Amino acid sequence: QQQYGQFLTAETAPLPIDNSFTRATMWVNKSSALPGRFPACNFTLLEDAAMASKKLQDMLNEAIARELQVSIQYMWQHVTVVGINAESVGGVLKKIGIVEMKHAEQIAERLDYLGGKLTTKPTPIDIGETLTQMLQIDKKAEEDAIALYKEIIALAAKEGDIVTRKLFEEILSAEEDHHNEFSTLLEK
Repeated sequence: QQQYGQFLTAETAPLPIDNSFTRATMWVNKSSALPGRFPACNFTLLEDAAMASKKLQDMLNEAIARELQVSIQYMWQHVTVVGINAESVGGVLKKIGIVEMKHAEQIAERLDYLGGKLTTKPTPIDIGETLTQMLQIDKKAEEDAIALYKEIIALAAKEGDIVTRKLFEEILSAEEDHHNEFSTLLEK
């Protein structure tokens, strides 16, 4: 127990009045609870202790930036695509763009929980000029995401972060589906 730091009682501890115990470890002695107050307890606050390494937090921010990028990129392509296949391909781009925005939200929620600071800046957006160019750009974006997400999965597993690992396994599956859709459209 000594490794966790100094133990405080409810009488002397600076207790938060908000929900900030998400980044704290509390050891409660239920037999000494005081009515109408936090229970008298021994606990230690791991103030500013990250629940994930700086490297993992940075990688999650990179993932958010990429998801923001492709959600905007695919949406603008959906709006600007022209030609005989514009309606069908535009629908695919819109559908995938919405999924990518949901990925950005899921990753942001996870990073926030882990104590990280969220980026608001997407990676550079490249719309392309022709349908073929758009699909080539999009296929490459999915390949880059797949590589990054495999790295995140490996690091999360190494750090014992099961939730982040599972989240990115699910997102990776969707990214591989997107990559397959773009590859198939390029073959037509």
